[in-house]
Amino acid sequence: MQREMRKAFPFFVGYTLVCMPDFIIFHYYPVINILIASFFMLKIGLTGGIGSGKTTVAKVFESLGIPVYYADDAAKRLLNTNESLKASVITHFGEAAYHQGQLDRKYLAGIVFSNKEKLDLLNSLTHPVTIKDAEDWMDQQTTPYAIKEAALLFESGAADKLDYIIGVYAPQHIRIKRVMTRDKMSTEEVLKRISRQIDEEMKMKLCNFVIRNNDEQLVLPQVMSLHQQLLSLATEPLSAV
Repeated sequence: MQREMRKAFPFFVGYTLVCMPDFIIFHYYPVINILIASFFMLKIGLTGGIGSGKTTVAKVFESLGIPVYYADDAAKRLLNTNESLKASVITHFGEAAYHQGQLDRKYLAGIVFSNKEKLDLLNSLTHPVTIKDAEDWMDQQTTPYAIKEAALLFESGAADKLDYIIGVYAPQHIRIKRVMTRDKMSTEEVLKRISRQIDEEMKMKLCNFVIRNNDEQLVLPQVMSLHQQLLSLATEPLSAV
């Protein structure tokens, strides 16, 4: 749906600008320019299972001047700043979920990571707020494309709001080793986290592009090639204006 709208929009813009008086265009040009740029900008999702290295890939895109929205960091921020979300968490998980106005992550993790129903409940509270926050953030960007990095793009329904999805793939044994080293977790704990996500092979089939981060193929050349592809895709609708 996002791509279909972008294809039709140039014709609408061209017609509107032709009919609009010159003094209005001149007066509101900065606003019009930002609105057009934000619409033509591609909204890209970046996803992958735990330990796949999607954050590392996101950092490479950032080094190329592409803004990245980190959904996990945003959710942590919103759980402490969004009053409506805080109230919902307290309603469902109790006053102890917050200590001196700040989320007690250890307390909440102790509940949700041992109870799938509670984890699903927490996600149902945080995902809509995070998705809206990401949409607002996307609307402020003016680069050819911007990226939303999130582990649960498909599970949360956020993928429907994006033009293309990039998957970061790594074999499970590599992912387990990475997470065990990074988070000091046991094999059993990592496998438990993995079991809560969509099967990695299935997830990659849902993606438009796949970057392989398997310790055999270099990530940088893959990102550079995809960067050029996305820049080309972002300029396609402009040729119709």
